[in-house]
Amino acid sequence: MPRQLLSTVALLALAWGLGACGTSRFDGPSRQAPRAQLPPEPYAAAPSGAVTSAPLAPPPGATAEAPPLGSGIVASAAPPVVAEPVTPPAPPPVVATGRSSVVGGWTATDASGTCRVSLTSSPTLDLYRATTSGCANKDLAKVSAWDFRDGEVYLYQSGGTVAARLKQAGGTLDGALSKSGAPLSLAR
Repeated sequence: MPRQLLSTVALLALAWGLGACGTSRFDGPSRQAPRAQLPPEPYAAAPSGAVTSAPLAPPPGATAEAPPLGSGIVASAAPPVVAEPVTPPAPPPVVATGRSSVVGGWTATDASGTCRVSLTSSPTLDLYRATTSGCANKDLAKVSAWDFRDGEVYLYQSGGTVAARLKQAGGTLDGALSKSGAPLSLAR
């Protein structure tokens, strides 16, 4: 009997499900009569209370007082103050550092005057080729090679003697001659 009861319940559920498929909901557009439009609900009035007014405080930087409201005096508007745009300072120039940043022609200045020094990227053993022209200082005139180590430029004479050591300072190289200690500066 329980089996028969289950069959009956299953049959009733199937019939109910098929019966739901026959409703007008699945037949496309509604065939029902349009619903009657309800009249709009009246809006509730906003709560009202007493309105008060008071003069505003003068804006920052104002010195004159405005006439009281309702006095009949019309205040003339002052011309607007236009603030000058503030231009931020330019960032400092980016100065390249390293071996490639010092390759090229330089004007050397020492106690004996000025001359030209050229630092190339052509290798000479474990250094790079350098040439000078018009140097009155004999130690500087003998420079034939250069290298960049630990942030410093080393100028070498033939035979490997260090003629000068220079550090980058902005767009220049500043240092001293090795033998005399006299200041030496190279600028582009």
